[in-house]
Amino acid sequence: MKMTRNEQVYQLTYLPSIFPVNCYLVEEEKSLTLIDAALPNNAAAILDAAKQIGKPITRIVLTHAHGDHIGALDALKKQLPDVTVYISARDSRLLDGDRSLDASEADTPIRGGVPKPGKIVTRPDVLLQDGDRVGSLLAVSTPGHTPGSMSFLDSRTHALIAGDAFQTRGGIAVSGQMRPWFPFPAMATWNNIEALRSAMKLVKLKPTLLAVGHGEMLIHPEAAMEKAIREASRKLDAVITN
Repeated sequence: MKMTRNEQVYQLTYLPSIFPVNCYLVEEEKSLTLIDAALPNNAAAILDAAKQIGKPITRIVLTHAHGDHIGALDALKKQLPDVTVYISARDSRLLDGDRSLDASEADTPIRGGVPKPGKIVTRPDVLLQDGDRVGSLLAVSTPGHTPGSMSFLDSRTHALIAGDAFQTRGGIAVSGQMRPWFPFPAMATWNNIEALRSAMKLVKLKPTLLAVGHGEMLIHPEAAMEKAIREASRKLDAVITN
C-alpha cells in the first residue's frame, strides 16, 4: 500500500492508480488509531505501515460498514487481539448484516457491500454516538452514504477523516453525486439528501485537511467542499422540482 503523510495522518492506499481504497493511521503520542480496514488482503500491509511508523495500533475505528472499509477487520483483530474496535451504534447493525431501516429513516434501500449475517466475526467494543471522543478524534455523525456513517475530526490539527461522506477520486463530490471516472461511492450511497446535510455539517467544522475513502487528501479543502455542496444542492433541487 502507498503511504502518504500529512502531520499526524498517514493515508494508506491500495491500488492508487486503478481503484484507490484508503484507510488511515492517526498518530497519537504513544500509539496509532487505524481508521477503516480497507480490503481483506490489506491486513499485512497495514501492520507493516504501523511498524514503519514505530508505534502500535491500539484502536480500530470504522467510518461505516461497507466491505471496502471493514475488509481486513477480522484479520487485524486476530493479529491484534487487544485492539479496541469502534463503530457507530447505527452501523453496528450493518456490520451484522442487518439492512433494516428505522421508522424515522428515509425509506431508500441501503446499498453497497454490506456483509452477510455472520460474515464478520469481530464484535465492536465501543458503539459511537455523535460527539464521542476517540483519543484525539471527535466522532461526527454523518449519515447519508449509510445510515450510521461517521467522520472523525482531529482536535489537534482539524484534519478531517470523512470516510465516503465525500470522494476526491474523479473530482471532489458529496456522497451520492455521480463522478463518471469513479462512480462507485455514488452507486453505494443510501440517501442523497442526508448525505448533503452531512456534507454541510462537515464544512462548518472548517477542516484543514480532507481525507476520504477514495482519492487523494486535500489540504485547505473548505472551498472545494463548498463547491461540491453547491453542485449537489443544485442537482437535488432539480430532482425534487421535477
